[in-house]
Amino acid sequence: MSAVWPTMEMLGVNTVEAPIYWEQFEASEGVFDYSSIDMLLTQARAHQVRLVLLWFGTWKNGSPGYTPSWIKLDPKRFPLATASDGTQSFSLSPFGEQSLAADKAAFSALMRYLKTSDPQHTVIMVQVENEAGMWGNSRDHSPVAEKRFAEPVPVAVLAAMGRQGAKGNWTQVFGEDADPYFYSWAIARYVNEVAEAGKGVYPLPVYVNAALRDPLQKGPVGSFESGAPVYDALPIWHAMAPSVDVIAPDIYMPEYAKYMAVIRQYTLPWNPLFIPETGNSAEYARYFFAAVGKGAIGWSPFGMDQTGYSNYPLGAAKIDNETLAPFSLNYAIVRPMQREIAQLNQKDRVRGAAENPDVHAETLTFSELDAKPARWTATVSYGLPAFYTTKPASGNEKPVGGALVAQLGPDEFLVTGVQCRVDFNAATAGVKSQRMWLSVEEGQYLNGVWKTSRIWNGDQTDYGLNFTNIPQVLRVRLITF
Repeated sequence: MSAVWPTMEMLGVNTVEAPIYWEQFEASEGVFDYSSIDMLLTQARAHQVRLVLLWFGTWKNGSPGYTPSWIKLDPKRFPLATASDGTQSFSLSPFGEQSLAADKAAFSALMRYLKTSDPQHTVIMVQVENEAGMWGNSRDHSPVAEKRFAEPVPVAVLAAMGRQGAKGNWTQVFGEDADPYFYSWAIARYVNEVAEAGKGVYPLPVYVNAALRDPLQKGPVGSFESGAPVYDALPIWHAMAPSVDVIAPDIYMPEYAKYMAVIRQYTLPWNPLFIPETGNSAEYARYFFAAVGKGAIGWSPFGMDQTGYSNYPLGAAKIDNETLAPFSLNYAIVRPMQREIAQLNQKDRVRGAAENPDVHAETLTFSELDAKPARWTATVSYGLPAFYTTKPASGNEKPVGGALVAQLGPDEFLVTGVQCRVDFNAATAGVKSQRMWLSVEEGQYLNGVWKTSRIWNGDQTDYGLNFTNIPQVLRVRLITF
């Protein structure tokens, strides 16, 4: 951790995600070691950040790699899943009753310790398992799994998937999707029991993270982690895991269309958007603005420390100051107003944009205020100079731009961004009018109160509001003429 904390300070984060390994926590069955938790709590408090603990239990990336040796060495008590050819898979079966009992006991012990040792609420949320599912096979084919697979699909699953009235087993109801949907049902039930046991001891918010399938092209079974809470299985997970508060996507897809599709798929009336893992190369930084603009409660690039490990090619080849800079800029912009942004997001008053390399301008629209039509739209453009130009936006050399616009009132907004221009247009239908800046103030919130540090006008506003790679937040008031 000595190589982690300096990087966290450089980034300016307010929360750190850190794993708890079952193999360390319960090296001997029934004997729990709390030293790693104590270390994290003490150091997080010293660095004035919160913690999200990640429980690496039955599944870590679909495997039992972090289970204790006494589980790995006893496949009779803790059976592995069986592949379709009869061989064993490196993934515990969700039908292993003793596996479930052991995980519930360990997770409950973790939550019980947090309840007594963390009165400061340093830990604000806990992840249950890590990317639960199975790679390389579509599902468990053990005798108990085969028996359950041949049974009628549970009524709760039929209702969740909009198949009320359908009759038959998994294959008869879901055809080629039967295996992954069956496995989502099985794993969601298992994870829910673990979450329910832990929350029964200490009801912190808990979430599961999802290894994704392609959000634009479903792809065949085998091209994604079967049983995971992928987008088309979300209704099953929602129905079968009511003790899970958030289903969160791990996004390692830098392509604009895919990243934005995942944000849409996991932003649901019952599911707050939380991105607990995303790539740490520079191309991912701009998606911070798009996520916050969709109400994200958190956005966490993966592996942001200088311990020497790299997850290239999923992320940056190395973690150095150049790699950290765009992410640090994001947090520097939003951290002083994080509470205000959260409150505005609760009211659906925040919009965000990330640069699309193929389309160089984006219009943001706002919802009604006090039952009156929204009066303004905001246009975010990329690749324009800060001063006069008649040329259309052509995009930045690399797609690094992003913007955040929050509506404070009918004619008042908070505006910030990176490598972009933001301008406003009157949105009243059928009325020809032009925008006039009533005032543009640069500043920040201090203890909930806006403090102006500089007035923008003239050359600074005549061509829109232009942002570079300096953390600047503007409070804007508009009128028409």
